[in-house]
Amino acid sequence: LLDEEEFRSWDGAGIALQAYLKETSRDIDRIVGWASQAGRRVSIRLVKGAYWEYENVVARQKGWPVPVFGKKTHTDYHFERCAEAILANAEHVALAAGTHNARSIARVLVAAGDRGLSRESFEFQMLYGMAEPVKRALGEMGHPVRDYVPIGDLLPGMAYLVRRLLENSSNEGFLRRSFGENESPEELLRPPEAPPERPAGPVVSGLEAFRNEPPVDFSVPEERSGFREAIARVRGMLGREYPAVIGGREHRTREQIVSGNPARPGEVVGVAHGIGHELGDHALAMAREAQRDWSRRSASVRAGVLFRAAEIARTRRKEMAAWQILEVGKSWEEADADVAEAIDHLEYYGREMIRLGTPVRMGECPGEENRYLYRPRGVGLVIAPWNFPLAISVGMVSAALVTGNAVLYKPSSLSVVNGWLAFSLLREAGIPDGVLNFVPGRGGVMGDHLVSHRDTDFVLFTGSRDVGLSIIEKAGKTVPGQRGVKKAVTEMGGKNAIIVDDDADLDEAVPAVIRSAFGYQGQKCSACSRVVVLPACHDRFLERLVEAVKSIPVGDPEDPAHLLGPVIDEAAKERIGRYIETGRKEGEVAVEIPVPGEGHYVSPVVLTGLPPSSRVLREEIFGPVLSVIRARNFGEALTAANDSEYALTGGVFSRSPGHIARAGEEFAVGNLYVNRGITGAIVGRQPFGGFRMSGVGSKAGGFDYLLQFLEPRVVCENTMRRGFTPEGVS
Repeated sequence: LLDEEEFRSWDGAGIALQAYLKETSRDIDRIVGWASQAGRRVSIRLVKGAYWEYENVVARQKGWPVPVFGKKTHTDYHFERCAEAILANAEHVALAAGTHNARSIARVLVAAGDRGLSRESFEFQMLYGMAEPVKRALGEMGHPVRDYVPIGDLLPGMAYLVRRLLENSSNEGFLRRSFGENESPEELLRPPEAPPERPAGPVVSGLEAFRNEPPVDFSVPEERSGFREAIARVRGMLGREYPAVIGGREHRTREQIVSGNPARPGEVVGVAHGIGHELGDHALAMAREAQRDWSRRSASVRAGVLFRAAEIARTRRKEMAAWQILEVGKSWEEADADVAEAIDHLEYYGREMIRLGTPVRMGECPGEENRYLYRPRGVGLVIAPWNFPLAISVGMVSAALVTGNAVLYKPSSLSVVNGWLAFSLLREAGIPDGVLNFVPGRGGVMGDHLVSHRDTDFVLFTGSRDVGLSIIEKAGKTVPGQRGVKKAVTEMGGKNAIIVDDDADLDEAVPAVIRSAFGYQGQKCSACSRVVVLPACHDRFLERLVEAVKSIPVGDPEDPAHLLGPVIDEAAKERIGRYIETGRKEGEVAVEIPVPGEGHYVSPVVLTGLPPSSRVLREEIFGPVLSVIRARNFGEALTAANDSEYALTGGVFSRSPGHIARAGEEFAVGNLYVNRGITGAIVGRQPFGGFRMSGVGSKAGGFDYLLQFLEPRVVCENTMRRGFTPEGVS
């Protein structure tokens, strides 16, 4: 910003830096380097930091290294070093030391004196009404002191006051130690302890407990450059052909499935060879034969294949994400999250199978041993969607494989290259030929044939409601020669709502609704398509929502500046457009923004005033269309949110414990999120899945998901031997 022509000659700018962040010393070096090259002077307000717990929690949630020092004395040490670095470059940066700590203040004074700096070349900043004797003393010494005064609305001001009180009354804080603990001046002025160079790592033995794969931290320059390089490499591989693979043998057919870049229509990402009925029958026969040996391998051996696949995926993470950016139009962040979720599924399901693979002893009955164990179902058909082409594909396929089944994997025709990546990943990790078969094909032909086939033991599907219901119907019909009842596990979408209560924190609610509604262009089954707002905050919420939507950058997802990219294809663009026109006729368009002309782009749209019977409020749109509904009270808001045939995800923003508890009881969704967005379920933390028309089956990424692909058995053995029970046997 300061490099822009308008501000190049202005020296009134400054930035606040927090010493509890380990990166701050490097940030100071960067600012000094920039200011010296530009011939500028800017101020740096150096503070200790006020969000220590928040920084720790966010880092732990994401699996990132903790960015702050763990001990207050380490922060004090870093503050002094940072202040010295700023003072050493006083011609380019001016220090504003924000502290009430007498030791820190003294250290700044000494460091400035050692460099011969005038009193006017730096200043101290303190909170209004705090440490008044210290301010007077500094003023009497001739040093500039700036009072920091919060001005504004009452509630944010109270929150600010509470945070400052907590910060300055912490157990390790200077004020508490001096006035509360009555520590001696000598102890208070002791030099702070330096942080260790490298913290000791934990000692790990055996199989580690499951941990989620951390998302990429795009604030790190090396990560951003790595993504750009990966996109460039993938661009050099566009247009390749991908065969069907059955029993380890490649098949190239006349049925070609062309996958394109939705941001650049006409650009071919890859071409897959689709199979027909004859090859489908052959694939089932090969899978049946290969499954016999695979089912006899131990749970730990099968899990080991998944763990190896996870390691391979980690080494190719950016490249795998780049394929999603180009083939299905995901942003950098969304594409990376998809790959991380795929890794999570591999690691989680591997551990779950090891747990389930150990027979459980039932009951305590003398002379009898009862063992509860599982066997695989047989051969399954996995039909994957395009919107999470790696995460859902790998999750469904790996769950079926690790439980000892063989799989025919049919990726979406819109993401066949990413389907090939999922198949290749598991094959390279050691899945035997025939146990996993890559069978792309047109859904109306191959899907129907394989779903109805007598040799298909189960079907695993994620996609639209119409297709899912058709699969359930076809799987329920028994055909001659069929050995058992088919099991159909289907996830079929949602029409998800977020309730914004009267007392909601709009600073949290508005960004969360934006991400939930428009993240990946609204092409998530968990996306928010309805937001129900109570009257006390309705107008303020809508005003802020509209302004937020106006600021959404839309464009080619290869550029990380763009939050929204294209929808998947022209058919989706036209379908979404028809819903928008219906909403325009039945209600009002509160906001829509310009989008690029080339590519399958749809403007994010906010609709208001729709009648309850509107198709826009009742049908899954699968696009960036959000409807705002006004409710008179919380009960009416719950009724509106539940007024849907779906029951997948939902959210509530409220500060009322009573309303939050009521939502937990009455909001009919499989995944309810309170005071956060409703997309981005994390494996092992928020197992994902719904009911009603949202699907049939257990939650993906949960502890009972694998049970759907296993058949339970009980083995009862009489352990009596001629009137006595051997020692050690009940």
